[in-house]
Amino acid sequence: MSLSAATVPLLILLLISIVSTVSGAQRLTFTPEDGTTINIRGNQVKGCKVCTGSGQARKCNTSLNSLKGHTVSVEFECSRPEDVFSISFVRHIECTTKSCSGHIVQADSSSVNLLRFNRTFTWKLKASEPKAFKIDFTKTGLKQISPSGKCPDRHTYTLQAFAGNVTVGKYCRIGTISSVQILKQGSFSVDVPAGQKLQNDKFNVTVGDEIKSFAQISLTLPKGTSSSELLSPNYPESFPDDNLMEWHFQVPDKHRAAVQFLNLTQTDCVKKEAAVEYRRNGREASVLRLMDTQPPQNQGDFLLTLRNCKMGKLAGTPGLSFNLEVSAYRPDSTVCKVDVSRMEGLSLHISKLRPTPDCVMKMNSLEKEDITVTSSANLSFEGCLPDDLQITATQVIDCSLLKCPTAPVQLLVPLLPSCLPTPLSRVMWTLRPNQHGTVKLTSPTGPLKQSLPGQLCNDSVRIEVAEEKGTTIGSFCPDGAIQTVHIHTSVSITWRSSMDANALRMYYKHVLNASFEKEIAERYIFTVSPKRDTPALVATPRWPAGMKSYSTVSWIVSVPPMMDAHLTFTNLTQPKCSNRHTNIRVQRVGSLEEDYSRREDEKAESELTVSENFYLNMSNCLPERGNFSVITKITLQKSKNLLLTSILSVVASLLVIVVLVVSCVVIWKKKNNQLNHDVSVYNPNGINIPPRNNRSPKIHEDDESNVYTSIDDTLVYTHLLTKGAEVGIYGETCQPFPGHTDSQKAPPLPVRPPNQIQTLVNNTIYQPEDQSEDEQPPNLGPRLEPEGGN
Repeated sequence: MSLSAATVPLLILLLISIVSTVSGAQRLTFTPEDGTTINIRGNQVKGCKVCTGSGQARKCNTSLNSLKGHTVSVEFECSRPEDVFSISFVRHIECTTKSCSGHIVQADSSSVNLLRFNRTFTWKLKASEPKAFKIDFTKTGLKQISPSGKCPDRHTYTLQAFAGNVTVGKYCRIGTISSVQILKQGSFSVDVPAGQKLQNDKFNVTVGDEIKSFAQISLTLPKGTSSSELLSPNYPESFPDDNLMEWHFQVPDKHRAAVQFLNLTQTDCVKKEAAVEYRRNGREASVLRLMDTQPPQNQGDFLLTLRNCKMGKLAGTPGLSFNLEVSAYRPDSTVCKVDVSRMEGLSLHISKLRPTPDCVMKMNSLEKEDITVTSSANLSFEGCLPDDLQITATQVIDCSLLKCPTAPVQLLVPLLPSCLPTPLSRVMWTLRPNQHGTVKLTSPTGPLKQSLPGQLCNDSVRIEVAEEKGTTIGSFCPDGAIQTVHIHTSVSITWRSSMDANALRMYYKHVLNASFEKEIAERYIFTVSPKRDTPALVATPRWPAGMKSYSTVSWIVSVPPMMDAHLTFTNLTQPKCSNRHTNIRVQRVGSLEEDYSRREDEKAESELTVSENFYLNMSNCLPERGNFSVITKITLQKSKNLLLTSILSVVASLLVIVVLVVSCVVIWKKKNNQLNHDVSVYNPNGINIPPRNNRSPKIHEDDESNVYTSIDDTLVYTHLLTKGAEVGIYGETCQPFPGHTDSQKAPPLPVRPPNQIQTLVNNTIYQPEDQSEDEQPPNLGPRLEPEGGN
């Protein structure tokens, strides 16, 4: 009797054994399944052999390997061969990149006499690189045991990798292990002792993932309190040298998990260091040493990766081995005291991310769906996990009705107690200046950068700046070129973090400094100091959605000495305007003329070079359709006039030398003439001409003492400068910029007329304090006259 391949595709064999005794010898005849190899191994007992063939072709040995064929007969030359020999059956399964040639099917219909032998059934599996093969144990599950351990049903399973070089582990049925993936090739076997019949079972084999380790074991932890123990590969021998092993833990909802390394034996490393890595979907990995205290895992499923070092090869050096214990539990209700009264205006908001009946929140013993803490309160959370909740801190600093603080206000991320079930996810500050005031923002850790394509923030912290009413200004993070931000309205600042929960609990961050200052004429002003080796990108507010109608923005850009700033306007979108025009203008500090000007209905170069500190001003029209948005790329480069400057410097030096030489000669001659004695001239007529000064006589008729060789323009146009200062055209913006220091300090903001002075623009009164509906082009530096609606 045999089973067809279609009925049992990867059945190792179907055995029909015939036992006979002839002259003290016992004969067994096998009829294995196609593709099955039989191996008979002895324990080297003297005088007991296994033989095949007959007559002169008869061969006897202490073991026989790779027996194949439709019918295989062997004869044992001893009375009790079951005490000496064990029999193994091997079958091969190959997986392509899409499918495998079969599954692991356990079936045994051996005769009673064959059951007297210890048997091993082995499936050798091979996957096409770079894929792994995957064995599914979902129906029964497996539990790892020690190499000397015994299973209740006397069936012991073994997993090996690298074609048998590494024993991943030994297992019994009924456990938390739901699947295993092994890279390239390995084997799965079951040992059945004498007298025990092989249990019928089936384990599906499929194509796995492109894993980075030689093996990945997946465990599904049960609900409630449970504990699973795992052993390192090759236990108690050493973990494979300089290699990786992964365990994927599926944690039930509303449960937490704890990891411990027990009986840890570490080796001497000659390269790298043994370490363990925790990774969750959408979270940054955390790496720890094995002897470190392992953090609780309270964010659901996680992947644990163990990396061994490059070990020393000295004799007697211990290897790496350990017991890995993973416990899962449902958290009990905890009481947490929270006090936020120390920070004025601070409140804490705790809300559920989704309807979760298992999560019960209480504030001062009263059940709440949402919790807001403004001073001190006792909070409790029953059945609430980190993924269920969100904690937000808000702080309002309002000086619209009160006296504004004179010193900068520190915007700090509050440090919350660790008893809360989830860490702080975001902090929001609302800053309200007085009616004519401005909010100035600076970073205590250095200039900021705006998160834009080509300049994305890769930090785990992000700062979002917006007007209080919702208009986005931009998203920022550290290590950039923006030194200050001036905003002429109330501001909303949001700090977000994607850091690991455990790291965030210890986080205490000074995010920004905020100052309340006098008003500015523009809506937004940025001061920018580009770095010499890194281009700086800045974008219009609300990018890429486009600026608000009639809104304005200005950048004051510092250019170091002997450098030029190359500006490129990229990602530029222009609207069709129904009133006024969009404007992009560039003007050097102290200059009365524009270096660049562009409207939406004009064609202009999309790049230019500026050799000094400059203002970059942009304003929007009232769009009929489309929007106005720009990204400006600012790149510092060596000045093109550097060579000319050097040549002129050399020529100037030579001229100075020439002037000095000529001056010395003239002075020498003058002194020499003064030393000569006056000489009388003898006249034969008897008249002597006495000595006298040889200077020419002064002729009053030709006196040109009132003729100027040059005229100072300021003497002529002083009345115009004075008048211009009164209307804000010249003022103090024409004062020379003192130059750069090593810190690249930005030029100061221009002095503005007081708010009470209203500027007439396009026959309308421009009032900076009310710019939301009819905001004019920037009034920065020497004021750029608007185009109006023409």
